[in-house]
Amino acid sequence: MLTGIHVAFIGGDARQIEVIKKCIQLDAIVTLIGFDNLESIFTGATKKPLTCDVLKDVDALILPIVGTDDKGFVESIFCSKQLQFLDTHAASLKKDCVVYTGMAKPYLRQLLADQEIKLVELLSRDDVAIYNSIPTVEGALMMAIQNTDFTIHGSQVIVLGFGRVGMSMARTLDALGARVRVGVKRPEHIARIYEMGIQPFHLDELKQQVGNVDILFNTIPQLIVTADVIAQMTQTALIIDLASKPGGTDFRFAEKRGMKALLAPSLPGIVAPRTAGQIIANTLSRLIAEQSSIQKEESV
Repeated sequence: MLTGIHVAFIGGDARQIEVIKKCIQLDAIVTLIGFDNLESIFTGATKKPLTCDVLKDVDALILPIVGTDDKGFVESIFCSKQLQFLDTHAASLKKDCVVYTGMAKPYLRQLLADQEIKLVELLSRDDVAIYNSIPTVEGALMMAIQNTDFTIHGSQVIVLGFGRVGMSMARTLDALGARVRVGVKRPEHIARIYEMGIQPFHLDELKQQVGNVDILFNTIPQLIVTADVIAQMTQTALIIDLASKPGGTDFRFAEKRGMKALLAPSLPGIVAPRTAGQIIANTLSRLIAEQSSIQKEESV
């Protein structure tokens, strides 16, 4: 239970609805900031503006998946006004307040570090990232089906990267009957891919591998699908980039070649916001409860 714990939300998308519901169910004190246009009325939650006074007694501050941009602006689909999290807001937080977000940009990290406020980035946790890979893969498959005129079964597919999303992507495509190759660098990843019965290759060989590819899924958050790589692909090949913005594809060159290249970050929140929200809600509620227990023990 979160009885007596003050949880404040600043902005977000449909995923936050599930987190808000979970916190209310667990008896937290809930404050909603940047939810002016939210039609749902939550009993036990209070809508307030973003002010220092509102934040001063917050125990857990929950920001959207991408906490803020490089100037502190917070995205919210439920508010028509811009929300900007400033140094004055960070300074108003209690020293034992914990800020939760999916991933933080340098602006937010520095702001909280200056005030010695603890920051938790949920997407850096293996459990959240692995759970999130499920709706990510489903969304990527949906995009592939919508943008091709052939079946995934029997098609030549390349997956770049073998992290939490890359592994799930490769396994699912293989199960669907695609002819899957996975590009990686680490020897242990090559060994694991081979053990799974899928064909691995080293990323240094990428240009030699893409000549007959039908669909290429990239999960590596750095420029890996370069102009040199794209030049070796057929114009009918489809690129789906699942890495965080700006992705790992030279989209300008792909467009110049007349190829379809799609950037698709944040798929869990787009294709399955309720499931994605429940994943975050379950992890967040547990972390907030654990943090509260630690603080109580330290105060004894």
